[in-house]
Amino acid sequence: MVRPSPTLRPLLLAGLLLPLLVGCRYTYLPLIPAPAEVALPTRVTSAALTREGGALVLRARVEGRFEPGYLSVAWFDSGRELGRDSVYLDAAQREATFRLEAPEAGAYRAVLAFGGNVLRQVELYEVEP
Repeated sequence: MVRPSPTLRPLLLAGLLLPLLVGCRYTYLPLIPAPAEVALPTRVTSAALTREGGALVLRARVEGRFEPGYLSVAWFDSGRELGRDSVYLDAAQREATFRLEAPEAGAYRAVLAFGGNVLRQVELYEVEP
């Protein structure tokens, strides 16, 4: 039996392993995946509660995919409910402005809901709660 020289052994080993090494390559097709479709839930992207004279003004903007419906607000002074209001929103009308007459300073909260889901709470503290 003929034995290969010590200098040829690594070459012989590499030649025997070459078919295995060629099989270990990235073969997933397509190389560029299809674009992912993302359906973001309805969300309030901006909401601000401010005082304008003797009234509280809440401005809100709703983003995401949603069926047309009512954005509602519940007004609170500390733990006491002051009132409720709603505005109809659709794809063309995504912003709403709510007003509440509140001549005295207080710890006011406004809770925004759309489709029965509470989306955001905004607060305006003019006195200690």
